[in-house]
Amino acid sequence: MPAPAASRAPREGAAAVLRLGRLAAMGTVAALILVAGVWASWGTAQHVMFPKGREQGAMTVTRCAEDVCTGPFTPTSEGARARDRVAIERTVAVEQGTTYAVAVKPGSGEVVRTGASGLLYAWVPFAGALLLASVVVAGGLGLSRLGWVLGGFGLALVTAAFVVL
Repeated sequence: MPAPAASRAPREGAAAVLRLGRLAAMGTVAALILVAGVWASWGTAQHVMFPKGREQGAMTVTRCAEDVCTGPFTPTSEGARARDRVAIERTVAVEQGTTYAVAVKPGSGEVVRTGASGLLYAWVPFAGALLLASVVVAGGLGLSRLGWVLGGFGLALVTAAFVVL
């Protein structure tokens, strides 16, 4: 026996409210993941993307410890000064005896790689956020096409960084 129309209306309204709540919650989670990815990438990316006014030059890696490599800095930009020792984060792409184009982080002895390889490497945390957010968008929001697009961009960025480095 079908339920009367009067008793169906409250259930449909409750279902709509729950659906709206799920969309709001998943949308907030996806947005927070993307913002966190940009935040994590920006610390390095700003030095690569906006090199004007920063000391630029070349670093020859002479010594590597567990998580940092060091070496002398030879300036190539106007106003930069030579340094006996600067440090760069040790990654798979940093090898002892190799020279890299770098920019000095202001007020420190740390450097970041410049050029295409430095730019792509700086945005790898954002690429990971894109991949994670794609799952939330596709599964939690039910927007599978947008999820595929986000995941595709994240995968392309990670792949490009891997190829260039």
